[in-house]
Amino acid sequence: MPKVQKGLTADGAGMAGDRVVAAGSTARVLVAATARALRGADCGDLGQSTPLSRFTAAPEPVRRAAAARAAGRIALTPDQTAEVDAERVARWIVDQYPRRRYPGVVLGSPHASAVHLAVALGVPWLPAAFEMTAHWTRGAVDRPRAALDHGAALAARVLAGNPELHLRQVHCPASRGALAGSTVSLVARWQALPRAYARFLADRLEPAASLLVVRDARTWPVSDEGQGHSFQLGCPGSGLEPVDFHPDSNALRQVLRSAGGDGGHWEPPEVSAAGEHAEHGVEPGFVDGARHWGRRHGHGLHEVHVPQPTALSAAVADLYRRWLRRAGKTGDRLVVECGRLLDPWQVVRAGLVPYWCENATRRSVDGVEMWLAGSEPFSSVDVLPESPGMRSPALAGLPQWLAVAAFGRRRRALDRTAARGYPVASVPTRRATEVLRNQPYDLPVPPPLGVAEAVAALREDGAPMGLAVS
Repeated sequence: MPKVQKGLTADGAGMAGDRVVAAGSTARVLVAATARALRGADCGDLGQSTPLSRFTAAPEPVRRAAAARAAGRIALTPDQTAEVDAERVARWIVDQYPRRRYPGVVLGSPHASAVHLAVALGVPWLPAAFEMTAHWTRGAVDRPRAALDHGAALAARVLAGNPELHLRQVHCPASRGALAGSTVSLVARWQALPRAYARFLADRLEPAASLLVVRDARTWPVSDEGQGHSFQLGCPGSGLEPVDFHPDSNALRQVLRSAGGDGGHWEPPEVSAAGEHAEHGVEPGFVDGARHWGRRHGHGLHEVHVPQPTALSAAVADLYRRWLRRAGKTGDRLVVECGRLLDPWQVVRAGLVPYWCENATRRSVDGVEMWLAGSEPFSSVDVLPESPGMRSPALAGLPQWLAVAAFGRRRRALDRTAARGYPVASVPTRRATEVLRNQPYDLPVPPPLGVAEAVAALREDGAPMGLAVS
């Protein structure tokens, strides 16, 4: 591939956004789902079945090799990382939304309940970061120091043309499995409001519309030398704790065996900051930029600090229930989504209450069980467990997912297709659409929520769970 001449990337000569942003990354799926919902469309075209589905019953080494080959076909090459243009990515994101005026916008960390909130408000959702994956040809899942060295070199290429980014490298065999040894994961966080976002807000927001920024407040130890690139060993979404990534950890040994590694080679880099926000945190400069833009243009800004994903999931589910009942609907049918198995438009079309589990870890499933135990009973509960594609000691078993479905008084449904081959089989996003299309229609859709009403409800209902709204 030809080299990019110095200076061209900043002028928009970089790669197209749909090539840069990692396929299947949470933020990418959430933008696509929100844009479709605002057009009155579902997610039936998102995520086709992959060739890996035929390897479900294959031995672990065969599945790992197939996954690595598939990831390698779509990961960026080292030369391509120099062509990344973050502004072009931002333009690609905003261009997915219908061209009309909106009464507000939701920005920030990738959380499906933030997307459900945006759809109820009738507004777009804009991520504060995007994920990239790049080749690590001679990588090894059990050598984090080598991962850091390789990632730092790739990050330098990206940052040369995008100084407004902070790149958080995440090396997590517990959430990425064998892919952590064949590709590098870089979360690109904007340190200022992208120009494309500012233009979008100026063109599309109604007068006095509000900005709502959702911030993942979880922390994790990182190595950061202050060069725009930081390294994170493990992640909150793994269902494990930072101590579990210590060389003496039994959980780490199990994870590395499953991913094809050896715990004897595990040498973690030095930690420079123990309390930094994890990969899905929002850069302070992004929030400051949004607030400054809002003040100059007459738009207020609210922040929602989320201590754990379960807190926002529960608060938005409660908000949906009240919203539906106010419109004369029962609000008694629940769908428990997981990971990329979601469809905001089908949820609204069927008059369902959505609760989102970040992933299939026991921690996530414990959260929905506790919320259900303290909630008014639902007449039906549909559960869509996303298979992580690998085994981990932190994963919830199918009996725990079945226990969630058992909260339904009349209907208790665990999707069999999603459960088949769990936890190693992959299921595309469109599977959620297929399931929810079978739910009876409950139209018309309720009138959109108001931003002020939503903020007040999140402040009141979320406070007991640690949700902080300002």
